[in-house]
Amino acid sequence: MKRRAEFALKRFFDAVIAGAGLIVFLPGFVLIALAIVIESPGSPFYVQERVGRAGTRFRMLKFRTMIPNAEHVGSGLYVSKADSRITRIGRILRRFSFDELPQLWNIMVGEMSIIGPRPGLPYHLEHFTPRLTRRLSVRPGLTGWSQVNGRNELSWPERLEADAWYVDHFSLWLDVRILWRTPVVWLSGKGLYAERDRFFFSAQDDIPAPSRRTCD
Repeated sequence: MKRRAEFALKRFFDAVIAGAGLIVFLPGFVLIALAIVIESPGSPFYVQERVGRAGTRFRMLKFRTMIPNAEHVGSGLYVSKADSRITRIGRILRRFSFDELPQLWNIMVGEMSIIGPRPGLPYHLEHFTPRLTRRLSVRPGLTGWSQVNGRNELSWPERLEADAWYVDHFSLWLDVRILWRTPVVWLSGKGLYAERDRFFFSAQDDIPAPSRRTCD
């Protein structure tokens, strides 16, 4: 009963914070969108299907940081620090994780939460064990336990285990701790890019043929 009440309160705070954030950051969003389009014509947003709570699919929003149709050029999902597909404004947005801020809308409508496991791609589910599917029992987050404990410096098994640990030990106090640490991680840029040997799935899945996968 206590856990259910905490999740209800968590959802209330999600809606309030996301709604306020969308209002406060709206002028900045407009400026960022204009800068993206001026440098690289096309939509200022990158929209990708992700997996949410209970395995439901939703369209996650990000500011576009790469050239249009980047998933059809080069290494597909894998994005390195020196990736030539990243635009100049995109490099700045990625450095400070500002590209993730449109997900406040996903949070506002209940598809995501401020805190939770990062939403995975649909094909990731093929590789989940019964224990790891526990991460699907909560809404995915803008930030989470694995993001403030290594981010992409963690291997996929480590990230998924961290997500499972979060679900097992959820509390509002834990969310406060994660939220407190998130700005430091974002501003530091630590763990922003993953090394190729950090992938959990096979090289065929993680560095896919452009026609089979989409860019993350």
